[in-house]
Amino acid sequence: MNPFEQAKKALLKTKFFPYWLDNEAAPAPEPALKGSISCDLLIVGAGFTGLWAAIHAKEQNPNRDVVLIEAQCIAIGASGRPAAILSTSVMHGLDNAQRFFPEDMDELERLGKENMDGFKDTIARYNIDCDIEWGGELTVAVGEDGVEDLAKEYKLYKQYGHDAYLLNAEEVRTELNSPLFCGGLWSKSRSGTVHPAKLAWGLKRAAKELGVRIYEYTPLVDSRHLKPGVMVTTPEGEVKANKVLLATNAFAAGSKKIRRRVAAIRDRIVVTEPLTDEQLASIGWQNRQGVYDTRTQLNYMRLTADNRILFGGRLGYFFNNNTDPKDDKSADNFLMLVKNFYDTFPTLKDVNFSHAWSGPIGLTTRMAVHYQHYHDGDMIYAGGYSGFGVTATRFGARVGLAILDGDDIPETKMGFATTQPNYIPPEPFRWFGAKVTMYALDTYDEKGGWRKPWISLVEKMGFPVTQNELG
Repeated sequence: MNPFEQAKKALLKTKFFPYWLDNEAAPAPEPALKGSISCDLLIVGAGFTGLWAAIHAKEQNPNRDVVLIEAQCIAIGASGRPAAILSTSVMHGLDNAQRFFPEDMDELERLGKENMDGFKDTIARYNIDCDIEWGGELTVAVGEDGVEDLAKEYKLYKQYGHDAYLLNAEEVRTELNSPLFCGGLWSKSRSGTVHPAKLAWGLKRAAKELGVRIYEYTPLVDSRHLKPGVMVTTPEGEVKANKVLLATNAFAAGSKKIRRRVAAIRDRIVVTEPLTDEQLASIGWQNRQGVYDTRTQLNYMRLTADNRILFGGRLGYFFNNNTDPKDDKSADNFLMLVKNFYDTFPTLKDVNFSHAWSGPIGLTTRMAVHYQHYHDGDMIYAGGYSGFGVTATRFGARVGLAILDGDDIPETKMGFATTQPNYIPPEPFRWFGAKVTMYALDTYDEKGGWRKPWISLVEKMGFPVTQNELG
């Protein structure tokens, strides 16, 4: 059986829906908004950014009247789909932060560690059961070029005080046994994995306990400036708010102003059936790290609480920022990802896949949070996370609130908060460029050739496409 026939067979009984959301523990949705209400702060979007913002706002001022509206239901968007590998980085990794904000590196690293400590504290204080594990992050080298990349990254990790260890081929295969892995970089502290949907549901409960009013299936239809304040219209109601935080990430790509800087790039993930003890023993993974590899079109992987392997990567783009294309919900789009899984773990070639899904992430040219101002600053957009968002959204929400409220804190004066990512070309140039780039990434390591200058050109335009895309 050839590899693609084998992959297709392994996907015969797959459910094309996020594993995280396929859970009887999902809370019932809140009723949609009907009628007219008013509040001090309206948050639009109940993913991680919106949920963290709601909790921040109420913890800072318990008397503040906070309303949160969500177009669908809690965690149904990007917050319910990621690998959910936890990192201290608030700017999409050390390399990315150094590339865009070298002058702020010391402070960004301090803030990232502080943010992770606050993340852990919030989970403990509100008793959120979210399958959290602290096994660390492990970056694995695929090929000798990857070993050189890890050595450079290791220097950065040590420079900024991380509990990091460089592993040779034998050592990394002791941690996670794959014939592809030639080395590793293990950052042990303040990182691990979490169940993202359970986390979102726990944050929803915490927000409600703090007094946040939540309305699900309540999309924003329009907004107008009241000078001061903002009137937001929904399908069956309206909200008069003193301030509005837009926390909608990839789905906000429908806004003309936002979509000039944010593209809805799709990422794909498969999840295996639970491994037997024998299957798990064949690959090791006793420390249960979240893992990234160094392939140009990288893959990332982690274990779930019931010992399934989540394996992701394989970027895609659909014309005109389509965030829900029907033709992305078929086995054909996951065959290469499954083939890569079997190449990575040849001892698991009899494993089938229970779930597979894809979904949009808000890609910008710097792959980290940025802020846009509307209605003379009475409405702020916070978004553009392309990875590590489970923890970085907590930081992004806190700074977004500070910008919205005019709070004089140092973070609001830093480069990431005062500048914008570059513009992204409009259609049809965006679609054409994305298709060529995705193909180049798929075949870069194997064929090289024209792909190298093309990827170099894309990166000179501001897209760090060979960096880790997601977390």
